Amino acid sequence: MSKDNKKREALLYHSEPTPGKIQVVPTKKYATQRDLSLAYSPGVAEPCLEIAKNIDDVYKYTAKGNLVAVISNGTAVLGLGDIGPEASKPVMEGKGLLFKIFSDIDVFDIEINTKDVEEFIQTVKNIAPTFGGINLEDIKAPESFEIERRLVEELDIPVMHDDQHGTAIISSAALINALELAGKKAEDVKMVVSGAGSAALACADLYVLLGVKVENILMFNSKGLLTKNNPSLSEMQLKYAVDIPSVDLKEALKGADIFLGLSSGDIMSPEMLLGMADNPIVFAMANPNPEIDYNLAIATRDDVIMATGRSDYPNQVNNVLGFPYIFRGALDVRATKINEAMKMAAVKALAILAKEPVPEQVNVAYGATKLGFGRQYIIPKPFDPRLITVVAPAVAKAAMDSGVAKNPITDWAAYEDKLLERLGNDNKMVRLITNRAKMDPKKIVFAEADHLNVLKAAQIVYEEGIGFPILLGNKEIILELKEELGFEADIEIIDPKTKEEEDRRNRFANSYWKTRERRGISLLDSQKIMRERNYFAAMMVNEGEADALVTGHSRSYPSVVKPMLQLIEKASGASIVATANMMMTARGPMFLSDTAININPSSQELVNIALMTAKTAKMFGVEPVMAMVSFSNFGSSTHEGAAKVREAVSYLHKNHPELIVDGEIQADFALNPEMLQEKFPFSKLAGKKVNTLIFPNLESANITYKLLKELYKVDSIGPIMMGMGKPVHVFQLGASVEEMVNMAAIAVIDAQEKESKRIKATK
Repeated sequence: MSKDNKKREALLYHSEPTPGKIQVVPTKKYATQRDLSLAYSPGVAEPCLEIAKNIDDVYKYTAKGNLVAVISNGTAVLGLGDIGPEASKPVMEGKGLLFKIFSDIDVFDIEINTKDVEEFIQTVKNIAPTFGGINLEDIKAPESFEIERRLVEELDIPVMHDDQHGTAIISSAALINALELAGKKAEDVKMVVSGAGSAALACADLYVLLGVKVENILMFNSKGLLTKNNPSLSEMQLKYAVDIPSVDLKEALKGADIFLGLSSGDIMSPEMLLGMADNPIVFAMANPNPEIDYNLAIATRDDVIMATGRSDYPNQVNNVLGFPYIFRGALDVRATKINEAMKMAAVKALAILAKEPVPEQVNVAYGATKLGFGRQYIIPKPFDPRLITVVAPAVAKAAMDSGVAKNPITDWAAYEDKLLERLGNDNKMVRLITNRAKMDPKKIVFAEADHLNVLKAAQIVYEEGIGFPILLGNKEIILELKEELGFEADIEIIDPKTKEEEDRRNRFANSYWKTRERRGISLLDSQKIMRERNYFAAMMVNEGEADALVTGHSRSYPSVVKPMLQLIEKASGASIVATANMMMTARGPMFLSDTAININPSSQELVNIALMTAKTAKMFGVEPVMAMVSFSNFGSSTHEGAAKVREAVSYLHKNHPELIVDGEIQADFALNPEMLQEKFPFSKLAGKKVNTLIFPNLESANITYKLLKELYKVDSIGPIMMGMGKPVHVFQLGASVEEMVNMAAIAVIDAQEKESKRIKATK
């Protein structure tokens, strides 16, 4: 994508369909006059009076306890510098978005129009009664130090400048594990720091708490080594100033055990790295370019233990591993501050978590066979679902132990359950799928690339590194649309109807005819249908000229599925082809089957659909908990529709006891754990969170997923084809660009899985 098009896309994202990235959503009913009278006048007077009598009741009757202010004056916006309060607002809204999706914390962003420290502090103090916590953001040093210090001292709610402490906390966790792998002790190591801003100073301070000695640290700013005779140093920088003759970075790194970079890219040469001690620890965290490129560093030394700020390299130091969960734990015990004990609790929780077995969902997200503690994995991944239940409780406990918690937690099991419920509010699965696809992108045929939205989807797939599109359709139209979109990449374009594709058409026709010659298909028939893009595209996948196929945007589902079923064999062992939709609901991802193909499946076909859906869920790292739904509960009806579901469940219980599946059951009981436990405690689903629904027929499945999608704006990925021997996936008619991109990522993952199975089968 050209620079102009990237700019346009970014501006459109922030401006359409509604300006900005966050909004206020009511949490109470407001449909009737009675609701409104309780929400405002006269009912609102009652909680006001209660709070007037006991100020702590503000946490009981208002949103204060889950509300954080992200506050900036725009003087040090990452990568942009002093751009002012208004220009910093998109960044602050973005921080609010991260708070919400990772820890379910609500945010108001506040941009303050002052550079005066005293005025800034007073403004924050004046609005503090609104909030349960304050996240200071993008405020330049040294003013940020004084602002944070004063606010921590003078307010009775948690305050943290994430730019300083976020990187420090995450990298400290990485340092603990890196030192262990290197076989070194913190008190013995020599450390060189490139950068002397707020983040670098906060990192050094926390490393000292871990045992690194101040006298063993050499810190550099843009002008060189910090020395005691430099009158321009701040009070915090003077702590790390040394009384020795100045040396350059290369000299300082000789024999050093640790390099911490929070400065600028490419300032560390291979020669400098070679001069470091055995098993050097290199945290090169300048963005977007580290102080030394990761690939260059590992090519220079095979014993280096390295972390960066980038997501495309191992060991990403990402603040999102910390601040959402630190504030979550602090808010949940109503901590009066975020103190050093709480920060250190977060550090140790992250370090320990990196040594625990990694959930399959995380392995799937990062395309790894099995992530495990080692040089390539010293800190958890940002998509690890355990973070909220590990870091937040650790912070909460530290707050209680250090005496700053006003509302101590007594039932930790219940607290963990509540934290897990908060995870359901985020559609992390889309990011997991995209990330997994990027690990090993495949060639994807877009069979309708002369439609604008399909080409937009192909462009995103290419530019995001999800896959390598092959564009089918009218070449002239595609080229015109590419120019309109600014899609400048040199992508293969194929028009199956043109003379230049005649040889390939004939080759495909011959191949197809050989498989159908005894089934009423002539060679001439084969040659004719190969002019149709969906047949041609399917043969490209069959013949190995593409890895996967997506189509269906402009035609009805049955007409597009037909050529796929005619040309492509079922997967080995599959007796049926079916589809599942992954719905991104408030309770987390839900798999619904069969949503597109089998009109009235038999009991045995329901068994096969359930087994395939279970495999699909596991492919995305989700352990399936399956309810086979009907209009009756466990034999309450003898109708044949309920009976076939009951028979399918009986078969699964007998032949696949490892599966968590039960039915026949009504949907409300399946999805309401309290109702299920009360009425049917014998069920295999009791005490479980159902994430997969198997429907008795196409009508119920298709209607349900489309109702969820349209009435509640639930994002849907699918229908995902199951039981096919090749990775082919069909959109619903009129699918959006986003849906097509997601389906393309699914197709890539499907291709990855099938390739892995082929490789295993040949060994």
